[in-house]
Amino acid sequence: MTPQELEDRLIAFASRIIDLVESLPKGSAAAKHLGGQLLRSGTSPALNYGEVRAAESTDDFVHKMKVCLKELRETLVCLKLIRLRKWFPENRLEPLLGENNELISIFVTSLNTSSGKQPQPKKS
Repeated sequence: MTPQELEDRLIAFASRIIDLVESLPKGSAAAKHLGGQLLRSGTSPALNYGEVRAAESTDDFVHKMKVCLKELRETLVCLKLIRLRKWFPENRLEPLLGENNELISIFVTSLNTSSGKQPQPKKS
């Protein structure tokens, strides 16, 4: 995947997050709180990825990639909380959760490659 393709994918993901947040139940304090958090964390990777592409060194690249990864992981937790609240049917959230997991995997792989680490087997 090229950097431009990843950026486009992050932008599309952010747009889907915005759509989801705008569909959260109105008048619920929990929905308002999680919606605000999800809006920030779910759009942040797309916005921060521009910084990644302008990194001035390998260390700078790694640091900025870790920021994107942190935000993606936070987004995943928010989506899981929203799923537990049952505000949406499963078929609305599962594609977002899947894309979120795929993006996390892309960033983890890229960070492992840039730091020379070999991927570790997943623990069950």
